[in-house]
Amino acid sequence: MAKAPKMAFVCDDCGLDYPRWQGQCRCGAWNSLVEMKLSATKSSTSRSSVLGYAGAVGGGSKKLSEVESQDAEKRLTEIGELDRVLSGGLTTGSVNIISGDPGAGKTTLLSDLVARMSQSMASLYCTAEESLSQFKNRVNRLKLNYNEDNLYLLSETSVEAIIEELDAKQIKFAVIDSIQAVVTDAANGSPGSPSQVKTAAQAFTQYCKKNNVTMFIIAHVNKNNEIAGPQTLVHIVDSLLHIDTNDGQIRTLRANKNRFGDVDTVGIFRMSERGMLSVDNPSEIFLSGSTTESPGSTITCIRKGNRNLLLEIQCLTTETESEFPQRVCVGLNMNRIKMLTGILRKHTKTKIFHDTFFNIVGGLKIDESETCIDLALVTALLSSLNDFVVPRTTCIMGELSLNGDVRPIDSGVPRVKEAAQHGFTEIFIPFRNYHKTMEGLGAKIIPVKTIHELLELIN
Repeated sequence: MAKAPKMAFVCDDCGLDYPRWQGQCRCGAWNSLVEMKLSATKSSTSRSSVLGYAGAVGGGSKKLSEVESQDAEKRLTEIGELDRVLSGGLTTGSVNIISGDPGAGKTTLLSDLVARMSQSMASLYCTAEESLSQFKNRVNRLKLNYNEDNLYLLSETSVEAIIEELDAKQIKFAVIDSIQAVVTDAANGSPGSPSQVKTAAQAFTQYCKKNNVTMFIIAHVNKNNEIAGPQTLVHIVDSLLHIDTNDGQIRTLRANKNRFGDVDTVGIFRMSERGMLSVDNPSEIFLSGSTTESPGSTITCIRKGNRNLLLEIQCLTTETESEFPQRVCVGLNMNRIKMLTGILRKHTKTKIFHDTFFNIVGGLKIDESETCIDLALVTALLSSLNDFVVPRTTCIMGELSLNGDVRPIDSGVPRVKEAAQHGFTEIFIPFRNYHKTMEGLGAKIIPVKTIHELLELIN
C-alpha cells in the first residue's frame, strides 16, 4: 500500500518547512507558512534536477590538471548599457535573472533583446502571463527589428513542455516570463511557491548548461523590492540583474551578482515610446542644459557603481505662509537635509525661516550613502537663500561632517576627470582628496577644508 504524502508548512519567502503551522518563520516573515504536500520518496531522475547541472556530471573527483579549461564566450547584444552591466556582453550558456517592480521595463527590455538575438540564432520568448497577440502588439509598437525565421513565441506554463520546445527547435537564446508563473511535475505546490520556483530554475539551468543555451528569466519582487521566492534561486543562476525605477522615465540596471564579470557597474536607460533606450552619456540627462544662470542651482558629481555621473541640484527658498516652514525633497533623503541645515545654523549662524524645496534634475534618486553631495546641497541652499549665482562652470563635491569639516570622498580623481571632460573650469573638492594629477586636466582645482572656507571662496 502506497504511503500517503507527507504534509508540511512551507515558508513562501525562504522555503523552510515546518511540521506544524506557526506565526513567524525563522527568516523573520510573518504569516508566510502555507500547507503543502511533500513527496514521500524521490526518484533518481528527480535527483539530478534537484541538484542542478552539476549533479548530472558524474565521473567522480578530478585533479586540477585533468580539468579542461574553457574561456567564457561573450556576445555583444548591441544594447550598450546592458553590455556594460554584463561586463562585455552575454556569456554563452549563462542563465540570468532580471527583476524589478511592475512597469520597470523588464518585458520591454527583453523583447528588444530577443529580437536582436534572433538576427544571429534561433531565439524563443516564452510568456506564461500574457497571450501571443499581446507580445506581437508590443513588437509592432516598439518597431523591433527581428528575423522572422529565427524568432519563436510560446505561451506555456509547463517547465517540461518548455524544455521540449527548446530542444525541438534547437533554441540557443530563450526568455522565460516569468519564473513565478511556470510549474514543474518534479515539485509540489502551486505556481510561485518556493519548491516550484527552485525546482523550475534548477531544471532550466541544467538544460542550458548541457546544451549551451543562453537564457533570461524574469522574476517578480516582493514589497521589500527583493526577488519573491526562496533565496536559493539567487545561488542557482549565473547573474542577477535588477531594474530600479526612479521618479520619471529614468531606469537604472544593476548587477547584484555576476559570475562572469564585476557587480560594480550600473546601466542607465530612459523609458520611451520606443522602449528602453540606452543612455550612453547620462550626465547630459542629469544636467538641465539651461544657459541662464540663476540662484539655487549647483552641479556635483556622484558615483553609481563604478560610473561617475554629473548632476544638477536645484534649491528654492520662499517666505513661508504658515507657522512652520516646509521641507520638500525630490530624489534626496530628508534626514540628510535636516542634518545639513542643522550644521549651517550651528557653524555659520544661518537662520532658515523659509519653505525649502530641493530637486534633482532628471528624476534620479540619490542613495543615502552618497555623501559627496553635501557641499553642493549646502551651496545650493545658500545660493537661493542669499540670492547669489554659482557659475555653471563650477562643480562642487565633498562630504560635510557635523563639526563643519569637509571630509574626503572616494574616487576623487575619477570624479574630477569626469567634471573636467565636460568643460568645468572650477572644481571644489575636499582638501584631502587633492592630487597633483588633477592639475593637468585644464580646470582650476580648489581644495576646501571647512564649511567656512567654502563660503568665503564662493562669496
